[in-house]
Amino acid sequence: MTAIKENLTALNTRLPKHVTLVAVSKTKPITDIEEAYRAGQRVFGENKIQEMTSKWETLPKDISWHMIGRVQTNKVKYMAPYVDLIHAVDSFKLLKEINKQAKKHDRIINCLLQLKIAQEDSKQGLNNDELKSILNSEELKDLSNIHVKGLMGMASFTQNQEQVLEEFKQLKLCFDELKSSYPQLEIVSMGMSGDYQLAIEQGSTMVRIGSSIFGARNYSH
Repeated sequence: MTAIKENLTALNTRLPKHVTLVAVSKTKPITDIEEAYRAGQRVFGENKIQEMTSKWETLPKDISWHMIGRVQTNKVKYMAPYVDLIHAVDSFKLLKEINKQAKKHDRIINCLLQLKIAQEDSKQGLNNDELKSILNSEELKDLSNIHVKGLMGMASFTQNQEQVLEEFKQLKLCFDELKSSYPQLEIVSMGMSGDYQLAIEQGSTMVRIGSSIFGARNYSH
């Protein structure tokens, strides 16, 4: 059994059935993704559209591709033919562009709105008011080629588990408040290799895990 298969098997035994595992394959070669695919993994996450598109062109078409990085509006067109879920939507302008490009391909693209929960300035995202403003917008109802399926958030990069816990709680609280008015919200995407168990305890339904599956990332290329 390969290391990737072993890692996936171990992970899947720890993950509750209702939690979707997004294998973060950014910077990883096609061969690693093929290994994970042979082990049964079908959901992969990338943070660069160009890299994801070249992998999509090469790999089996039953893979569900998730865009987990920040998205520039002018790049949406490249992934519109195939992307299943865009995680980090942080503006209405971006939603409109995704809808426009999805329409060209007669597709509906699923999206998550990113709530800023981390205290770091480098982390992107909407605040609670901006989030509600988008969901309450009459204009959103006209965007028939997107589905807003839930919320996504990234915790602070810190060893302080209490802080991370509070940030996850903040995202879940926001989700619960919105869910009663917007029953279409299903997904809470939070948690990565270092904190996914904490995230699941706080109500995450989707975790983004890379290094615990594929090993340390290679940024040399």
